[in-house]
Parts: sequence; C-alpha cells; structure tokens
Amino acid sequence: MNEQELRKRLEALKSEHRDLDVAIAVLREAGERGGFVDQLQIARLKKRKLQLRDRIAVIEDNLIPDIIA
Repeated sequence: MNEQELRKRLEALKSEHRDLDVAIAVLREAGERGGFVDQLQIARLKKRKLQLRDRIAVIEDNLIPDIIA
C-alpha cells in the first residue's frame, strides 16, 4: 500500500473505532435506564475496538518515520 492508501485506511479504521464508542455508550445507557443489556455484545464490541486500536497503531507506525535524536 502506498501512503495515500494507508492514510485512507487509517481514517476508515478511526471512524469505525469512534462508531464503536458510540454503540457501547448507547448500550450502557440503555442498561442504566433499566433496559436489557447484552453484556456479551458489549464485550464483543470492546474486543473489536481493541483490534482496531492495534491496527491503527501499526498503520501510524508505518506512516510516521522513526526519528533518531
């Protein structure tokens, strides 16, 4: 992948990560209001979020060169 493709992929992953934040917050709010909370679903969303964070870190490492001081 070239730099432009990596940046585009990075933005897509960051967007999905933010969307998962919102989804998790909505599920938690529903539980606080007395509704049913699917803890398994929340756990799956959190796991996906962690996977995305790791992929984001790898791409950012590839885009940002190491600077030796």
